[in-house]
Amino acid sequence: MPPSGQNHIRIFCDGADLDSVRAYAANPTVQGFTTNPTLMRKAGITDYEAFARTFLHLVPHLPVSFEVFADDEAEMEAQAYAIARWSPNVNVKIPVTDRSGRFLGELMQRLAVAGITVNVTAVLTLEQVERILEILPAQAPAIVSIFAGRIADTGVNPVPVMRRAAEWLHAHSSAQLLWASPREVLNFYQAEEAGCDIITMPPDLLAKLSLAGKNLDQYSLETVEMFFRDAQAAAYAIDTADLFPPQPLAMGVETPMHAIQRNGESEVLVLADGNRRSPLPRPAAP
Repeated sequence: MPPSGQNHIRIFCDGADLDSVRAYAANPTVQGFTTNPTLMRKAGITDYEAFARTFLHLVPHLPVSFEVFADDEAEMEAQAYAIARWSPNVNVKIPVTDRSGRFLGELMQRLAVAGITVNVTAVLTLEQVERILEILPAQAPAIVSIFAGRIADTGVNPVPVMRRAAEWLHAHSSAQLLWASPREVLNFYQAEEAGCDIITMPPDLLAKLSLAGKNLDQYSLETVEMFFRDAQAAAYAIDTADLFPPQPLAMGVETPMHAIQRNGESEVLVLADGNRRSPLPRPAAP
């Protein structure tokens, strides 16, 4: 995990596996949780509310974000109120737009005024951040989740976007900036440097935080060992017996190690073990 006391950004575990939730709920590095309908579906969840209540039973002491999934604004609002009643530590995720691209600012505003902590999700542009800032009450405890990983997927560096968003939010709002959809552990350090308040990380990336400061020579050796070990465990084999048939050298003949001896058009590979082997034939000229 990151060195204690050196990181100023909160880590929220992102996922829908309850075993991971149980494990990370007791881990002081993790200070909150998020999930979404896509992660839940991949995890085989069929009952949204039953899953959420089990989740909250495991994590009664940290913020947990659950998302509305309707497309009609009135139904979204009803779902948001229902979700908020599940537990005091629930944040309600509202997408920045509906499926037609219509900005859902008025819904965010109504929920924030009602005292619901809104987590505005699926944000990808600074223009969207500006509109959120204009609509949310300045003192509302909200989260703005910018999907930095998806920005990077398009070939755009997300760091300047996140840095500018952090400046705006911290100057004009009580909302916190969340770096969403990280792709690698490096994103943790980028998010902190950019001024983000929170980063979500799935369990596989959380496990890699322990690699901070690892000696790269040692890591290289461990990688070589991993490849060898896995090949051995799989019993992989490549037949090379007929490529270089061994030809014992005559006694007393001195030849360079690993050298090619040429005699006219023929070549003989002389190996360190004292054997001569015929290399593969050269391809015919076109």
